[in-house]
Amino acid sequence: MRHPVLLTLCLLGMVGLSACQKGVSRAQADRAVADAALIDQSNLNDIMLSVADPQEGVSYFKNALTVSPDNPELKRGLAKSLSRARLYTESITVLNALIASPEGTNDDRLALADVLIRSNEWTKAEATLATIPPTVETFERYRLEAMVADSKRDWKKADSFYEIAVGLTDKPQGVLNNWGFSKLTRGDAPGAERLFIQALTYDPTMFTAKNNLVLARAAQRKYDLPIVDMTQEERAQLFYTAGLAAVKQGDVAQGKQLLQQAVDTSPTFFEAASRSLKALEG
Repeated sequence: MRHPVLLTLCLLGMVGLSACQKGVSRAQADRAVADAALIDQSNLNDIMLSVADPQEGVSYFKNALTVSPDNPELKRGLAKSLSRARLYTESITVLNALIASPEGTNDDRLALADVLIRSNEWTKAEATLATIPPTVETFERYRLEAMVADSKRDWKKADSFYEIAVGLTDKPQGVLNNWGFSKLTRGDAPGAERLFIQALTYDPTMFTAKNNLVLARAAQRKYDLPIVDMTQEERAQLFYTAGLAAVKQGDVAQGKQLLQQAVDTSPTFFEAASRSLKALEG
């Protein structure tokens, strides 16, 4: 049975070894890999966009484009890698050029809107989404529309878009977490709590949802930790979150107790809780 991805990765390793032995540059090695990757380039691209370090992904796609400068998939890979590396301005430049070319697609416009949101350019993101026909009814479209509506405090529209987005994916934990945080900022702590719990049913390891869940419960003065899977370090962090929330709400004695629990749970890890506790006692 042929394994194209394995073959490509083997070529990657062979070229890298050759580069070390012959003293050729990393750029030369990457260009050679890009050329060899034509065997199964799409799979290698996926690997570089998922498991690779973001900066390594940027280097790979830039060098690959020196071999195939007109390849739109490589341009998309570069734009995504730049976004992963938080180089948003460069990513926006690549996507704008791609959209202006004959190869530009609505998916590229969605990618641009996503990067604009990440760079806090909400007005431009909204304008970009407006250029996409309403017939494009995808998860990504509704996820981004929900976030834009949230930024405008249009809660009714945001809730509608979040609900549609959740129904269009089998991995809605990220959207549920965003929706829950939206509810929390509006003052609907019980609604936020339900959404964070729902997010954790899809991904029990999602620490952001766990932390937000503690915040939602603390907003209701429920300071005991929720019954969810957590590591020892996560437990310390969640005690810390609950403790700070309690102090902020005026429940200082409860807050000190929670901060002490954070210290006791992970004394070698959680110095922040210890400092906060000393500050309160001082």
